[in-house]
Amino acid sequence: MGTSTAFGGQPGSTPLVPSWVDDSPAGGASTPPTGRSDGEAQSSPGGNTPVLPAIPAIADPSRFSSARNNFSRFVGSGGGDRRSLGRAVSQYVSSSTGGSRTAAARMGSSRASGGRLLGFLSDAATRGAVEALRSLDLEALAGRPIEEVFLGLVEYICPDGGSIDEGIAREAFIETITDLVDAGITDINAITVDQVQMVFELYATNAIEARLCNDIGARTITLPRDAREAARIQEQLHDFIQRGVADALSAAQAAMATLRPDTILRFVDDIYEQAFSIMKIMGDAEADGV
Repeated sequence: MGTSTAFGGQPGSTPLVPSWVDDSPAGGASTPPTGRSDGEAQSSPGGNTPVLPAIPAIADPSRFSSARNNFSRFVGSGGGDRRSLGRAVSQYVSSSTGGSRTAAARMGSSRASGGRLLGFLSDAATRGAVEALRSLDLEALAGRPIEEVFLGLVEYICPDGGSIDEGIAREAFIETITDLVDAGITDINAITVDQVQMVFELYATNAIEARLCNDIGARTITLPRDAREAARIQEQLHDFIQRGVADALSAAQAAMATLRPDTILRFVDDIYEQAFSIMKIMGDAEADGV
């Protein structure tokens, strides 16, 4: 996926962290910055002048340039220039997005979708797939092949609102469905905790890949001269990202074993943040030829 994505890329005038990053896992509205729950501006102590929410700063329009240039060099090398891949990923995390925490916040809808996916899978592993599906009024999917169950969950996991960000989350989930059989996950009724972790690893990897390629790789190899070369480039990038996600999840196994509905989104945020931090370290090592 990812490297052949036809998303249009990010314009330079968008805020570094868009306004939707604090969406709840259920897709509800976030709490307004003013602290009021009704979305109105908060009055000043004197009661006369309203205190309006701060306007996000306009991001540097060239913030992706260095990462994009290095990614283009990696693609132009046919996947042979691993140093440029390392520099591209490292610069994306450190310079383009402003650090692993901001990079994680930039995942937007993929945070909420990841939370819904992890919540459903955890419920299925604990109470069984039938009960988990019944809680979503999707009991008609019970007993169906796992691919059909996941396709039936698309509108719940990643509702399509039409934005690029929501499209990234949706595409990542569709890619995850195609990855299930290769990962040996074929029976939703017998899903284990380890398989829950693997499905989330697949989803988070696909989401980060789509986000990164939309930001720095849009149209880079949309029309490859050699299909095998394009597949090799895509595989290297995918494996690079998956290593970071897998390491982040391995370090968080204890937290995953005690997940509750009210802690899932925080867990997802932590995994994304840790994955980007690990990818930055991996990228620096690649850039140094280590």
